[in-house]
Amino acid sequence: MELAQRVQQLPPYLFARISEMIAEKRAAGVDVISLGIGDPDVPTPSYLIEVLKAAADKPANHRYPESDGLPELRQAIARWYQTRHGVTLDPNKEVVPLIGSKEGIGHLPLCLINPGDVSLITDPGYPVYEIGTMFAGGETVKLPLREEDGWLPRLDEIPADVARRAKILWLNYPNNPTGAVCDRAFFEQAVAWAKANDVVIAHDLAYADVVYDGYAPTSILEVPGAIDVTIEFNSLSKAFNMTGWRVGMAVGNATVINALTRVKTNLDSGIPQAIQEMAIAALDDPRDTMAVHNAIYERRRDRVVEVLRELGLRLDPPKASLYVWARLPEGQRSSAEFAAGLIDATGVVVTPGMSYGQAGEGYIRISLTVPDDRLEEALKRLSAYARGEKVL
Repeated sequence: MELAQRVQQLPPYLFARISEMIAEKRAAGVDVISLGIGDPDVPTPSYLIEVLKAAADKPANHRYPESDGLPELRQAIARWYQTRHGVTLDPNKEVVPLIGSKEGIGHLPLCLINPGDVSLITDPGYPVYEIGTMFAGGETVKLPLREEDGWLPRLDEIPADVARRAKILWLNYPNNPTGAVCDRAFFEQAVAWAKANDVVIAHDLAYADVVYDGYAPTSILEVPGAIDVTIEFNSLSKAFNMTGWRVGMAVGNATVINALTRVKTNLDSGIPQAIQEMAIAALDDPRDTMAVHNAIYERRRDRVVEVLRELGLRLDPPKASLYVWARLPEGQRSSAEFAAGLIDATGVVVTPGMSYGQAGEGYIRISLTVPDDRLEEALKRLSAYARGEKVL
């Protein structure tokens, strides 16, 4: 049996040895604590669960949903964008609900990429941008992100021959994994570049509502004319702790939204309608949900920053996202080796920066989505390790 080339080309799991070490530690009875996964530990707000329960009793919601979502959900998404970002959207042409933003991100290249076309992807970055491009038969050109540039790509350094072949420019601010944010001026530069080179911007806004220190999120669609060349992905996963319910959205250019909707119509049957009703309730009545969650994450962020500095890591506290991104101590070069050393000495798992691309080497990522007691235990171990004490 020979598998398709697209499956054979999937990159190997970069941290096989770390996974082996985790299994070995657990087999030896070590309490391993993972700070690697960005999946909110706080439950979905109870008032939204009550909406879901009531919606589950409706026979109409027991049938196939539509791929393009309930009109009421598309309208709620448009209202959300108007309220949060001052962006006006046509819910019938410029909005499509998604089974989580990851689904739309993976499918978008099928709409725009032909074999030999190029996706411009930031490095470090979310791996699905590259995988979706590969599945569509396209090529990836990586734009390195540098700490000295505030983790923003240098668009003016993209070679002309690459720009001519490019169909998509992937952006993600607030950024995963670095936690970086960008100002409106950068979005204006990106829109101007995309228009000059006939490239679609795909902006991933999944972390817009996980913010700290008074930071206000920005949608690239706030830039005048951005909708001419932009599709933006967003999600209820982080804002409302709804990762398990799989509700996201794509908004923006009507032609691209139509193409993505056509792909979805042929590949899936949409979000279950009871979950759509819960999503409508969240968007129309967010209450103080985000403020409460963000206060928890901000407190955790401050503790993580404190302990990482004890370990000799260098970092700026992030203004947004669920992650702390930190540079390794002087003399450390391999993020995988550093992470393996922490597992071996403390039983604490962090994500090596290399998992997000070559430019992520020399850094680690820590997630803030760990229950307080488990996070505090992990930080106590790391602090003791920093002092030279034996932990395990």
